[in-house]
Amino acid sequence: MESESVLVMEEPLREFCVQVFEKMGIPEDEARITTDVLVTADLRGIDSHGVARLRRYVNGLRSGMMVAHPDVQVVVETPVTATIDAGGGLGQPVSHRAMEMAIQKALDYGAGFVTVRNSNHYGIAGYYAMMALEHDCIGISMTNAAVLVVPTFGRDAMLGTNPIAVAAPAGDEPPFVLDMATSTVPRGKLEVYHRLEKPLPIGWATDETGMPTTDAGRVLENLKTRAGGGLLPLGGAGELLRGYKGYGLAVWVDIFSALLSGAAYANLVYPKDEAGNPLPSAIGHFFGAWRVDAFRPVDEFKAAMDDLQRRLKNAPKAEGAERIYIHGEKEFEEAARRTKEGIPLNPKVAADLQAIGEELGVDWSV
Repeated sequence: MESESVLVMEEPLREFCVQVFEKMGIPEDEARITTDVLVTADLRGIDSHGVARLRRYVNGLRSGMMVAHPDVQVVVETPVTATIDAGGGLGQPVSHRAMEMAIQKALDYGAGFVTVRNSNHYGIAGYYAMMALEHDCIGISMTNAAVLVVPTFGRDAMLGTNPIAVAAPAGDEPPFVLDMATSTVPRGKLEVYHRLEKPLPIGWATDETGMPTTDAGRVLENLKTRAGGGLLPLGGAGELLRGYKGYGLAVWVDIFSALLSGAAYANLVYPKDEAGNPLPSAIGHFFGAWRVDAFRPVDEFKAAMDDLQRRLKNAPKAEGAERIYIHGEKEFEEAARRTKEGIPLNPKVAADLQAIGEELGVDWSV
């Protein structure tokens, strides 16, 4: 609960993370991009993908799984498409570059699409989709990920949570921002429940036998050791609640992000060498942008977006419900509140950040 959290302000937290990345050999501009992605997640209330992940990057850079100075190359390019090889570096800087390329191609030609291969975890998908908004473009971002999700009727995890994010500009209303995993929940949500020592809702995950479980620690340990089980696709187990739809979306993300770019896919991601040491994850990303005025005048589109949102929000509410939300609305409101009041960190996360600071000689006085 936030009342039990450690409250930190945005700017000191940013500077701490930037210094940590610089200590790990990341150039300042890339350190700031990576930090911005992490802190934006925390501001928007997506704590599972915020600075709680900093240890993951520190360990990845230490082990060589993530490369501080990768050889990033554009390997294929046309007027409206491109593929970038990330060289095993951090996912955030190359993804920022790729989305900028997609946006520029959209501004020049109406639409642009860029894939990335040989990359690593890139943070929240919505960050990159939202980059298109200020250019009056619609943005899309997706990535494959570490093997965590059990296919419909399967027992072992074979796919990632494979998120999809779409952002569309509006007029007076907030932009529409859908940022979703294709699993019932992302792994980070299990980590949050584990830290809080809360039982998982039935339907989120299975144990090593393929049966539903509420034990977050058990699922996380099984995923770590690949003992079986994992997260369920969006919709849940079997066919009753149509979990095969989430399963299909996850496969689609693998096709767009990995097969199209030449990245690893399914359980080929996060390979290890013969000695069992982790290698760069070799995951892939997909980014796209469409210029709204390539289809209709921007003002007309934004007015229609406002009308659509108001019609949905003003629709009759279910009994006991006070409000109908539009995707992204809660996150924009949370970001405004946390920017003013501070970002609540779980005490275990705050303690880990302090430990990282002590290890690297970075002052944790935020």
